[in-house]
Amino acid sequence: MDMDLTLVALVIAALAVAALCFCVFAMISMRKAAEKDGRDGVEFTGRISQLTETLAATQAQTADRFQAQERAIGKLLEERLGDLTKRVGDRLQDHATRNQTALGALGERLAVIDQAQKNITELSSQVVGLQDILANKQARGAFGEVQLSDIVTSILPPSAYSFQATIGENRRVDCLLHLPNPPGSIAIDSKFPLESYQALQEAKDDAASLQARRTFVADVRKHVKDIAERYIVAGETAESALMFLPSEAVYAELHANFRNVVEDSYRARVWIVSPTTLMATLNTVRAVLKDVRMREQAGVIQSEVQKMMLDVGRLDDRVDKLQRHFQQADRDIRDIRTSADKITKRGERIEELQLEDAEDDAAELPPPAQPRLVVD
Repeated sequence: MDMDLTLVALVIAALAVAALCFCVFAMISMRKAAEKDGRDGVEFTGRISQLTETLAATQAQTADRFQAQERAIGKLLEERLGDLTKRVGDRLQDHATRNQTALGALGERLAVIDQAQKNITELSSQVVGLQDILANKQARGAFGEVQLSDIVTSILPPSAYSFQATIGENRRVDCLLHLPNPPGSIAIDSKFPLESYQALQEAKDDAASLQARRTFVADVRKHVKDIAERYIVAGETAESALMFLPSEAVYAELHANFRNVVEDSYRARVWIVSPTTLMATLNTVRAVLKDVRMREQAGVIQSEVQKMMLDVGRLDDRVDKLQRHFQQADRDIRDIRTSADKITKRGERIEELQLEDAEDDAAELPPPAQPRLVVD
């Protein structure tokens, strides 16, 4: 629209200039013609005056149009400038709000990052403390037992296990699962070959790696042998036991790179489990215990049902006897009703006889005397 108004103004200005040029050209032409034709100077002066007036009127109209157009353009520019100023202000306000929100979110994220950094620092100190604990064999054993206890108590009911139970020749096992025969109670013992595993992970060359592998294999096999000899007791426990490794990394290393050791443990009937696989195993044990309880309850229910059927039989006999009593009572009631009907009929006949005798006596009596009216 601004371009249209500007173009109109330029066209009007061009027309005004063209009209002015035309008038000047006409005056010059008329003057030359007058000089050439020798006309009278008065006539020429009149025409010049007429053209001058026409030119003045045209200039006045052009000036009015210019002023009107200038006012319209000024008003339009003012409106456009105000709208542009408002939009720029709104956008600046929106950008300021967004920037403030982004800065607030950034501050929150920085606070979270700072808190995470503090948590990492605390965790690092805790990891160092855990490494110090695991460096001691006795403390490491206690760590495995605590982890084993947490897993077992979180899955099984208290009646399904015992900690530090005594089996065999006064041997204590970390945990004993109480299962019905078969298979019988299952022993779980916690073992943690940490030193040999760390040596295997920290080996710098092939020779050190080979030595660490041999040590690791020897440690695991010794643990498996000890569990098989100490915690599998014929006639007292199941024919197998569980060796609990409280480290998923050690368990993964064993199954990934030492399959022969795992197969040896199978032959010794010692099943190696990690925290994850132990939870799966205990869930299976819980299902077995639930099934055993259901079978026990099913036996109790079956026994109670049999007793109830005996009671139902006795109840049926008593109902038959009661039904026979009811039938006899019904016959007695019918007999009583028959006797009552006979007695009622006899009474009615007796009553009819008494009425007939009364009517006969009344017929034999003289008629009653009629009253007479005495007139004095």
